[in-house]
Amino acid sequence: MNVQLIITFIILAFSIILFMSNRVRADLVAVLALLMLVLTGVLDASEALVGFSNSVVIMIAGLFIVGAGILRTGLAQMAGNVLLRSSGDSEKKLFILLLVIVAFVGAFMSNTGTVALMLPIVVSVAISMKSSPAKFLIPLSYMASFSGLLTLIASPPNLIVSQNLVDHGFEKLGFFEITPIGVIGVIVGIIYLYAVRNILLPHGERKNSSKDEHRLSPKQLVADYQLGGQLFRVTVPEESPMIGKRLAQLKLPGKYQVYILKVERKSSEGMKLLPMTYQEMAGPNSIVQAKDILHIQGSLDNMEKLVIDFALVLIEGDAEADELVSKQLGMAEVLLTPHSSLINETVRSVSFREKYNLNILGINRRGEYVVKEMSKERLRFGDALLVQGSWDEIELLARETSDVVVVGQPKEHASMAAANGKAPIAGGIMLLMVALMILEVFPAVISVSIGAVLMIVTGCVRNMDDAYSKINWESIVLIAAMLPMATALEKTGGMVMLSEGIIQMLGGLGAIGVLAGIYFITMVFGQFISNTATAVLFAPIAMNAAISLDASPYTFLIAVAVASGMAFATPVASPTNALVMTAGGYRFFDFVKIGVPLQLVMFVVMMIAIPIFFPL
Repeated sequence: MNVQLIITFIILAFSIILFMSNRVRADLVAVLALLMLVLTGVLDASEALVGFSNSVVIMIAGLFIVGAGILRTGLAQMAGNVLLRSSGDSEKKLFILLLVIVAFVGAFMSNTGTVALMLPIVVSVAISMKSSPAKFLIPLSYMASFSGLLTLIASPPNLIVSQNLVDHGFEKLGFFEITPIGVIGVIVGIIYLYAVRNILLPHGERKNSSKDEHRLSPKQLVADYQLGGQLFRVTVPEESPMIGKRLAQLKLPGKYQVYILKVERKSSEGMKLLPMTYQEMAGPNSIVQAKDILHIQGSLDNMEKLVIDFALVLIEGDAEADELVSKQLGMAEVLLTPHSSLINETVRSVSFREKYNLNILGINRRGEYVVKEMSKERLRFGDALLVQGSWDEIELLARETSDVVVVGQPKEHASMAAANGKAPIAGGIMLLMVALMILEVFPAVISVSIGAVLMIVTGCVRNMDDAYSKINWESIVLIAAMLPMATALEKTGGMVMLSEGIIQMLGGLGAIGVLAGIYFITMVFGQFISNTATAVLFAPIAMNAAISLDASPYTFLIAVAVASGMAFATPVASPTNALVMTAGGYRFFDFVKIGVPLQLVMFVVMMIAIPIFFPL
């Protein structure tokens, strides 16, 4: 055994130990292993970095952006509502229905793509049912892997083994040739996951996630602060004395105890053919113009005085608080810090609008909400303020002041507001991407990139910054850094040594014994390197073993395709596991305790099924 082979196995072993310890981030472990392979001379720099240019890694990044567009536009919520209606109030029915849908979708696109597209839908459904997403996300990942056996294009290992057959002079696999094996896998998988869902799957949240975001959404904040009945809209007629004056000159908060929050204005005279309505956050320098629509907060009595004094026209019907939230404007809750300069100051004296270009809509004082006559209220430590203005100003406030802390995630709500009403566009983009992948018009990575770019261009994802923020870089780095491990094992002769060892050890048991050995060792290595890399490495081993034993190569290569996809026991076993690990708040051993028994069950089932459909 050469020195480099020993070094490679030592680095792999230490990586596995660190992965299992859960004390070091998985992506850092992968990068450390990669550096050690370079520093010890096993790989050169170009070999070590090839994973970061791998099409699978780029495709995953694009799928994160597509998934963000699906979530942002509300398409995930709509699909979740359909699932909820179909399953009624039964979590059991929902669980099974979800797995069946995942299996069907996954039959025509990659398992990674399936998980990326379904993940926001599953999270949305779980929250709607007041259940933990952790109960659904590992089953989602596992079922996506099973669906990879339903058609030839559903998983890269299928294509790899088919090409290996062609390279050795055999007929390639048909589109549905592997389907019977996949159907058995799906059925057994659903039965197993249904049986263990309340025993092995985590039940509680291990981190604050979407629940807090939902609680602090603009719509919920409006309800909490009881703004209903405090919001009005008025039109400014041409004879109003308010026209041409800056809001700072009018001093409305002091005189009338009302606050102008937003100004709506029709397009200029030169654009009559294409009239547009502009809206802006009302600031001290805002100048009132004729025919403006002003959104105002205050009591009805004070509003009536304002309307009379300035000859305004009150628009009938209650103003909806949702009208204060748009692509440009939004609201958020902020907390006063212990050393805030705002403490003991009145709302009027702090000049919040002038200083931060934001309006204060209400005060939450330990559960008591103050929205009337706020200007004279002195702020106290522990107060929460509901502020309204442009999303950019809210985000700036979150970054650049020590006086307050912005609660929640205003970027998330800004993005959702920007994408409001674009669910059909997101749905069309998703269908286009899936169609391009099924028809193989372009390589899969190009089809996904087209979908990601269209999500940004059409506004389903707010902007490039928002797109980058939705990519789970931990998963990207983890996968890219682990791919060269397969290169190291192949380069040092580790795989050849393993194949020869299998034949020597199990050859006495005949072809079925060697088949079981190849399946098992493929399955084990598939827990630590990608299914694609595993299939690339073990397909030649299986072909050589089959020829040596005068057995059918189809049987052995199908076993490799199946085993390399059965990556359930570790979070680094497949990109789908890495995708759901963060979203579900899972730990390393969550995958071990659920995945290992499933691996063993599938090993027994497949050793019976594969020889039946592909005789030795």
